[in-house]
Amino acid sequence: MSKKEKEKAIKKEKVWQYKQYNCAAKCVNLTSGQPIVVLNETEAHQNDLYASHRVILRCNGKETIAILDLSKDMASAGEIVLFDEVAQTLGAKNGARVQVQHTMRPESIDYIKKKLDAGELSHRELDVITQDLMANRLSEAELASFITAVYTRGMSDAEIVGLTKSIVSSGEVLSIGKSPIVDKHCIGGVAGNRTTMVMVPIIAAAGIYMPKTSSRSITSSAGTADTMEVLCPVTFPVEEMRSIVLKARGCIAWGGAMRLAAADDKLIKIRNPLSLDPKGVLLASILAKKKSVGAQFAVIDIPIGRGAKLATAKEATALGHDFINIGKQLGIKIEVLTTDGSDPIGNGIGPALECRDVFEVLEGEGPADLRDKSCLLAGTLLELCGKVPKGKGFDAASSILQSGKALVKFREIIELQGGNGKVRISDLPIGKYKHGVIAPKTGRIAHVDNKMLSKIARAAGAPADKGAGVYLHCEAGDKVTKGDILFDIYSESEAKLDFAIKALEGWWPMDLQKVILGTML
Repeated sequence: MSKKEKEKAIKKEKVWQYKQYNCAAKCVNLTSGQPIVVLNETEAHQNDLYASHRVILRCNGKETIAILDLSKDMASAGEIVLFDEVAQTLGAKNGARVQVQHTMRPESIDYIKKKLDAGELSHRELDVITQDLMANRLSEAELASFITAVYTRGMSDAEIVGLTKSIVSSGEVLSIGKSPIVDKHCIGGVAGNRTTMVMVPIIAAAGIYMPKTSSRSITSSAGTADTMEVLCPVTFPVEEMRSIVLKARGCIAWGGAMRLAAADDKLIKIRNPLSLDPKGVLLASILAKKKSVGAQFAVIDIPIGRGAKLATAKEATALGHDFINIGKQLGIKIEVLTTDGSDPIGNGIGPALECRDVFEVLEGEGPADLRDKSCLLAGTLLELCGKVPKGKGFDAASSILQSGKALVKFREIIELQGGNGKVRISDLPIGKYKHGVIAPKTGRIAHVDNKMLSKIARAAGAPADKGAGVYLHCEAGDKVTKGDILFDIYSESEAKLDFAIKALEGWWPMDLQKVILGTML
């Protein structure tokens, strides 16, 4: 496009911004995954509107931006079809008067193209992309192009820092006016692994502030927020979170409900369908969450090994270096721990079953791997923030755990978050339908597959059904005898249990043990 043509196009877009007309709402009880509206094709063309144009919509004193689709049949002249996302945002009902107004082409499209062409984006340009993302000005194709661009072209440290700050600015920020504030993150991929629910009470009992925001499951059998929700609510406003943290020094909340680093949730929704996780976006996503709660110190858990997200120590070292370097530029002192991610942590896989592990550990018993890893991570944070001398962290964390102070603190946090602080293990809602998977021969467990066990737990109903999941009776290295129970599948309905069993048999028709728990040696 020549300079003259470009100026003409810009002029036309500015004119479009002021053109508007009214339609009657036709609400459709369907979600589209993004803000889309449908207009009658003939009428839209008469108003210089075409597919994929953005329009400003106003109704009931509310305003939003949506992406336009056209139809000859779905919308009659004078109608606008609103999917659930847009109808709810506008508070629109059938027949409501909706004002449709042209809007300009988003500036961020030029910056996305710049990145596709291997250009480096400034902080301002990343801010514009983030703002357009939050305002729903970009289509799925345009957002996918942005993720693809940073995946193929990479991001400089300056770009990652800029994107992190833009994500933080996109939502609210927790400020408690206290110090030190610590946090942790695990890059995931390990079944069980509910270290956060043991760590937070240890750290809080030590007098350190740890406002922990956690995620829900996307493809696993449970996220930390799903598991904590068995015990108490995890969804509340930032101010309520602040109040809880000031009283208990810790909390475990669902980050997606509080608009902390709000753009991150939208970026996750783009990345997942593409199965793309660009390193720059991953770093910005994680560190924005830490920055948004005011973290000054953080420990990053990077599990490696067979079945984990990262297979080798070399990959973990490189990623760890990036975390430390970017964290330093954001004012967060970070330490990275490379841990064994080849097997599940704990015995339970599924919300209530994982809760059972957590309580057992806090009571001084339970799975040794969950206890030791939690103390390792908590101890690292205690050393990092200067609470205990270097090399004394693990022992300090273990002492707090064994004294029972962490259990008392955990019950206090549950109570403050609206749960029953006196809850017992026997109160946890374990599914009443159960199936034991037995060893077909005598041998030794060579490997426990995280992904496959998570799939079984999900087939049984986890994480939506809190009592569903898998409970392991063995781990890698254990000797088993033919007929021993390897693991139990729990479900809240007989039908779902049958589905899990049938799915299990269908996936591994030859030798269940070899597929799920490795080869018997």
